[in-house]
Amino acid sequence: MTSIHRVTPTNHECTGDLSASVPVKAVIFDMDGVLVDSEPIYFEVERSSFAHFGAPMTEEEHHTYVGVTLESMWRQVLDRHQLINTLEEALAYHRKNVMQTITAYEGLMAIDGLERWLDWLREKGIPIAVASSSPRSLIDLIMEKTGLGRYFDIRITGEEVSQGKPAPDIFLYAAELLGIAPDHCIVIEDSRNGVHAAKSAGMRCIGLHNPGSGQQDLSKADHRISSYDDLWALKESLPFGE
Repeated sequence: MTSIHRVTPTNHECTGDLSASVPVKAVIFDMDGVLVDSEPIYFEVERSSFAHFGAPMTEEEHHTYVGVTLESMWRQVLDRHQLINTLEEALAYHRKNVMQTITAYEGLMAIDGLERWLDWLREKGIPIAVASSSPRSLIDLIMEKTGLGRYFDIRITGEEVSQGKPAPDIFLYAAELLGIAPDHCIVIEDSRNGVHAAKSAGMRCIGLHNPGSGQQDLSKADHRISSYDDLWALKESLPFGE
């Protein structure tokens, strides 16, 4: 049974640039589209599942679901398209579809430049976590297939908190597990929902533009990058562990 961790929401939104004087003591990563370029795979699987249940899906609507939990996505799809299927039926079919696809997928790997960045954070002694809306079984599978599991001892799923992104719960819980105050954390996100969640948690946020994640509005992020090479160039200007 999934445990739900309840957090106290905050109305504080962190503003200003990444070089602000508050030191960075932890980095929290989203997974899909941030650690691995998996969103295009999910889009295909989701289109297949939507078609199976008879939900016509525009690209614009589809992109609004990036970063949210499967439960939230399917609640909205069932409601918007007035489908007669139950949430349990949709989730069971879709989860099986996703796990089979990812298990069989041969080309899944870490995004270019990520591991250099993770090695550098390890050398600096900066703790990290992955906080993803994906189910734990999928997070663990991707960590194993890509070899990224050796970096991430702390893995949080949207199933473990009462509200998924764009609510701040998952990032506040990650900070709690890391033992770091929210304003000392930086989040790396590729979706509008994820950026909103990070800012609502009172954290600084780097928005990673990933074309595979669709048309995402990252304007509320403190800084926006297109690759980990961009982030590497910024690292000396960030107040890590000061």
